[in-house]
Amino acid sequence: MSTPDADGILAEQLLRLTRRVHRIQKRHLERCGLGITPAQSRLLRALAQYEAPPRMADLAHRLDVVPRAVTTLVDGLEASGSVRRVPDLANRRVTRIELTDEGRRALRELRNARRTAAAEILAPLSPEQREVLGGLLSALVDGMDPALTR
Repeated sequence: MSTPDADGILAEQLLRLTRRVHRIQKRHLERCGLGITPAQSRLLRALAQYEAPPRMADLAHRLDVVPRAVTTLVDGLEASGSVRRVPDLANRRVTRIELTDEGRRALRELRNARRTAAAEILAPLSPEQREVLGGLLSALVDGMDPALTR
């Protein structure tokens, strides 16, 4: 049975790990030389999950951010040539976002950077420990109340 102090220590360890993961991923992103921020990277990964180009509102919902945040991210990615805005043929008022060839190339490099960062972060763990960690993280993520994550 855990005590409040033990839970506090676990919470602090999780926060420290999260900060470390962000630092390492940022370092690996910078090495890619893509000039893509972690938030833009997240948007590209989300965009790649759609079969057809999504609307900005779809991306905002998937990323759990306000639509204005998506607009800012898309503006930056469009300037770099990674995405483009395309009209919705069924509704002229709707704009959809699609990956360009440059965006797909950037995604491949980002995936490599993430794998390298993950290998660095998980290096101290044995394969068995990684499996246990994966199960524990899944239990924590799957058990989250969606209302509390906003």
